[in-house]
Amino acid sequence: MTETRTLDTRISLVDAVGRATLLRAQGEVVRLVGTTIEAAGLIVQVGSTCWIDIEPSVSVSAEVVGFRDGRISLVPFGDVMGIRPGSSVRVRQEQFRAPVGDSVLGRVLDGFGQPLDGKGPLVARQRVVATTSPHPLDRARVVDPLSTGVRAIDGLMTAGRGQRLGVFAGSGVGKSTLLAMIARNAASDVNVIALIGERGREVREFIEEQLGEQGLARSVVIVATSDQPALLRMKAAEVATTIAEAFRDEGRHVLFLMDSVTRLAMAQREIGLGAGEPPALRGYPPSVFSYLPRLLERTGSGESGTITGFYAVLVEGDDMNEPIADTVRSILDGHIVLSRSLAERNHYPAIDVSASLSRVMPAVVSRAHAALASALRASMAEYENARDLIEVGAYAPGSSAAIDAAIRLRPAIEAYLCQTPGETCTIETALGRLTSIGLAASGEGAAA
Repeated sequence: MTETRTLDTRISLVDAVGRATLLRAQGEVVRLVGTTIEAAGLIVQVGSTCWIDIEPSVSVSAEVVGFRDGRISLVPFGDVMGIRPGSSVRVRQEQFRAPVGDSVLGRVLDGFGQPLDGKGPLVARQRVVATTSPHPLDRARVVDPLSTGVRAIDGLMTAGRGQRLGVFAGSGVGKSTLLAMIARNAASDVNVIALIGERGREVREFIEEQLGEQGLARSVVIVATSDQPALLRMKAAEVATTIAEAFRDEGRHVLFLMDSVTRLAMAQREIGLGAGEPPALRGYPPSVFSYLPRLLERTGSGESGTITGFYAVLVEGDDMNEPIADTVRSILDGHIVLSRSLAERNHYPAIDVSASLSRVMPAVVSRAHAALASALRASMAEYENARDLIEVGAYAPGSSAAIDAAIRLRPAIEAYLCQTPGETCTIETALGRLTSIGLAASGEGAAA
């Protein structure tokens, strides 16, 4: 009888718990400065996501970015209009997740991973965004070349599967066009493209005119325009990286493009300064220089698949040694520098070969290929050293055999390096034309 009564009591308690209203930790807004919100009454860890109630049925999501004097600092994902002192702050139970899998291909998503393209709802697996980079010893070595479809890159600074390269350029020099050429023509299984801080007008132009239907069909585009909150721009970069990681874990070869890292760093600067960090180099707080390697190291090769990353870096005032450019160059495995002077001479893509380098090229090409590329670079250097004399007519032919050869090969080299956006090639064709130029240098063939 006693056992029956005890069992009935336990059942009643379970039913009572099931009917009870769950109490969630709740705080309130006490301060708002710029886009940074301070709340009291909550003890949560950095990176937690909270709801801030504006009206009984309207809330805005925010992320905890710091704490000070018993208060937490939050940065909202949306507009702060309507937030007032005393607005309730509630902890969200779920972690930030991104949609992954084949269903995202051909889609355009926002920083939350939600569709922007009007093609209907997205049904996809979800993956937690907060991840770490692969263990160094779990990364496969970069030994296979990747054909980008851009002759200057494939021939002279050959990329490898799993490599990460930066595309460094000032504004209006053609980095978006170059990235679109790579997205259309690269020999990858899927493309993940992150447009971070772009002008709203440029997004549709990039997708429809430069990427095209063929490129979009095997791509997913994640967009956070310049007018959106800084935190959303950062989340867009993290969502894009998470999607690429999911494809890599399936054993696929992923092409990852981000335009641009500089605007991502500006978003982190806005958040860091708002949270009370002191400015360091050119107004960038220390968190920027710790955040960039954490994000960029997540791409690269894994145990089975690869992520080959091309990161656009918008350099301020064409200064290739400004803090963000210098930091990114030190993290990545190579750099492609675009020259404004070449672009002004209608030389596209405006790649400055002498200033560009692929650190893995010796490991992914043959010795003969590497020797031809080195010889072409040497010929270009000879011409540049004597350019002033040649252009003013002060150079006397026959004074230097190396300069004479550089002048003779100049038209063939220019033709090799120039390429229209609609033109494509493979590594084999790029090497064939490079070989032809090499034979011409030795007098054994005609220039390409």
